[in-house]
Amino acid sequence: MAARDIWSRDREEKQTMRFKGTLIVVKDCRKALKFYQDMFGFELIRDNDGNMELSGNLYLQEEKYWERFTGRRVIPQSNQTELYFEEPEIESFVKKLEMLYPDIEYVNRLMTHSWGQQVVRFYDPDGNLIEVGTPV
Repeated sequence: MAARDIWSRDREEKQTMRFKGTLIVVKDCRKALKFYQDMFGFELIRDNDGNMELSGNLYLQEEKYWERFTGRRVIPQSNQTELYFEEPEIESFVKKLEMLYPDIEYVNRLMTHSWGQQVVRFYDPDGNLIEVGTPV
């Protein structure tokens, strides 16, 4: 057996750390799931009572659990991070957002950057920052 084959087999047998996804804190997983299904097409993979795994490697955890586990308070609209999506039909996306969630809070309404990309930024109902832009 070639050295390369042994190395490959050994590597497959070892468990290595890998990035699993992004977890966001929400007040109510059911309401957040509806928002992310409506706007982005995410699907529920697993529901662990206050912790949900969605398609696309997005995880939802209810605030009460997160605060109990970490001993820290959630700071909505902290602007530390954002979920970034690309959407070629951005005008249609914005119309859908305004129709389904008319009270959504915008950081910036649909705008065009100097390099030509159109983007919109807003908070989800729990204060998580989202950016949707046309493909670069």
